[in-house]
Amino acid sequence: MRFKPLLKHFTTLRKYTTTPLLKMRLPYAPSTPQTTDPETTEIYNRIAARRHPRPIIPLDLALLNSPPVADGWNSFVGAIRTRTSVDPGLLELAVSRVAVLTSAVYEWNAHAPLALKGGIKAEELQAVRTIPSTAAGDADELQKSVLSDKQRAVVRYADEMTVNVKVRDETFELLRAQGFSDREVVEITTGIACYNCVSRVLVALDVNECNGTEMKSVEELVESLK
Repeated sequence: MRFKPLLKHFTTLRKYTTTPLLKMRLPYAPSTPQTTDPETTEIYNRIAARRHPRPIIPLDLALLNSPPVADGWNSFVGAIRTRTSVDPGLLELAVSRVAVLTSAVYEWNAHAPLALKGGIKAEELQAVRTIPSTAAGDADELQKSVLSDKQRAVVRYADEMTVNVKVRDETFELLRAQGFSDREVVEITTGIACYNCVSRVLVALDVNECNGTEMKSVEELVESLK
């Protein structure tokens, strides 16, 4: 994943089209800046530049109720998504696991397909969806799963970060034993933390009205990518 900056004049002219949304627990912000304030306009431009060629998404419109917060969020998440050195499939696997643990349907439906695109096999993604949390220390089902040693280490790390917050030394050493560099460990950690933050906003505000709905099955996701 690498970021290629867009031309400034393009981001200034870009339209922020999106499907009208009416329900979230708060009103969505307008899809275009309703102000002459140049700082707010630039924030919209930066978010649109990162989303290009897609339109601004419902999560952006939720956050744009507070443009400064949306701007900081965009910078942080943009760095995680486009400037990290961790294998993209492995990172998306961790994000998908966070979505499962936090019941963040929107997050799963968005990131599980990216895990598949990143080289994660359907049976591996299914394991991430169905294996019970290892946060309490029981990793028997994880150890018997189709996941690789590297994937298991990341799943255990994600489980403890998400459920316990505190990560046991044993779990951290299992992660280190997989040969990740210091930079990669920081990126895995911040990636998991980042998407814990994302899921909590999505679920608390019911962004895109996904609360109470079913996550797409792995079979559905595979079919959608054909």
